[in-house]
Amino acid sequence: MLVKVFSASVQGLSAIPVTIEVNSSRGIKFFLVGLPDNAVKESHERIVAAVENSGYRFPTKQLVVNMAPADIRKEGAGYDLPLAIGILATEEKVKLDNLERTMMIGELSLDGTLQPVKGALPIAIKAREMGFENLIVPEQNVREAAVVNQLKVFGAKHMNQVVQFLNGEDVLECTEVDTRAEFYAQQSNFDFDFADVKGQAHVKRALEVAAAGGHNLIMIGPPGSGKSMMAKRLPSILPPLSLSESLETTQIHSVAGKLSQDCSLIAQRPFRSPHHTISQVALVGGGQNPQPGEVSLAHSGVLFCDELPEFSRSVLEVLRQPLEDRQINIARAKYSVTYPCSFMFVASMNPCPCGYYNHPQKSCVCTPGQIHRYLHKISGPLLDRIDLQIEITPLSFEEMSRTAPGENSATIRERVIRARQMQANRYADCKGVHCNAQMNSQLLRKFAKLDEQSTEMLRTAMTRLQLSARAYDRILKVARTIADLEESENIQTHHLAEAIGYRNLDRDDWAERGT
Repeated sequence: MLVKVFSASVQGLSAIPVTIEVNSSRGIKFFLVGLPDNAVKESHERIVAAVENSGYRFPTKQLVVNMAPADIRKEGAGYDLPLAIGILATEEKVKLDNLERTMMIGELSLDGTLQPVKGALPIAIKAREMGFENLIVPEQNVREAAVVNQLKVFGAKHMNQVVQFLNGEDVLECTEVDTRAEFYAQQSNFDFDFADVKGQAHVKRALEVAAAGGHNLIMIGPPGSGKSMMAKRLPSILPPLSLSESLETTQIHSVAGKLSQDCSLIAQRPFRSPHHTISQVALVGGGQNPQPGEVSLAHSGVLFCDELPEFSRSVLEVLRQPLEDRQINIARAKYSVTYPCSFMFVASMNPCPCGYYNHPQKSCVCTPGQIHRYLHKISGPLLDRIDLQIEITPLSFEEMSRTAPGENSATIRERVIRARQMQANRYADCKGVHCNAQMNSQLLRKFAKLDEQSTEMLRTAMTRLQLSARAYDRILKVARTIADLEESENIQTHHLAEAIGYRNLDRDDWAERGT
């Protein structure tokens, strides 16, 4: 007897349908073909125990299981449920009518309970595309899969529930999620607020400019000056996610297995802060079984690298291509996948190994050579992709002792949203460009024109401050954002002057000040 059960395999951010064909005949052997990995091959023992502990008898026949298409590697334990259902169907324990319109996935415990799997959301999207009526997933994955409309999604706790459902019994309830209501209800719930930040008005202004234009930013200052504190509050002033951005971001986290059980859609922009001991693969993705890295998990949000010079030089250099292309292409001998990674890169660092170079009160104990080597751990090509470079000084006692709260995140966010709306209108006809940070040279010439006075100011600044040539485009992009915050159609001299002030670390003498 031949039975077909339908499942799916996750490749990158998309799913590929997998048809599990189970054929029973005279004999006693079990064959599993179709390029399964070790986790799939080990499913035989799990399925035997799950079937018998669920009250059924495992067939004493020869079973040949084919997982088509056979040229795609099948990975993970998510095929346990469809394999078990297919085997029971050959024993006529499961009716075949509902199998044809149902896709399923799930890992089995030895007692027949279902365990969560990765990638339920892209699998649900593929099930709807292929016209399946039902999707059965473990109960822990049901909310993320139920985001997809025009598809009946059922969450099951035990294999017996799946068997009974396929036999026509109403033991499973279709899960429905009011996606828009939940999405918009969670967009403004932040744990951190800029009202808690005392002083540092120029740094808060720089973060507002960075948020308004999607610019990358680096902060340099002594320990305790508030670099990490302010970086953690950056998502609270970023514009809210759109539904399409949220769906794409949720897919990435679903594939990586990072979604919580009660989460349906990610409503807030991600904030990822990897430790400086992170490896290249963990940062950009890949591995033996391809997984999204931190740059992709930060998609549509913020990637924050605290103590930037402490990161391995090779790890920092792999950021250059994702920062430029906003996607990461991972090619290995056995696979090739592409993950999106359009994120704001925010970094912080001390000015020297001890942290107190140029401190107003404390003395630096580092030698000029140590300071020089420390600052040169960050390469010029990486700095080339950072638009705003801010030096932070510690607060005085008078500033720290103030009890009045500062400007809250909601007020700042309103200005950021208005500036982003201007940019959305400006780049409506430019594919792949949504904010000022994404402008190319052609768009700069069109939308960041300078008058004669501003041109002369920029020429003077480039000469007197010994700014490098790479600072030119960055200054124009930031000036365009500052003008947008003031709702100005043209870049004026004070917009340009402020943008020039954000290139302190790009001076030729930046790393020489300690020598």
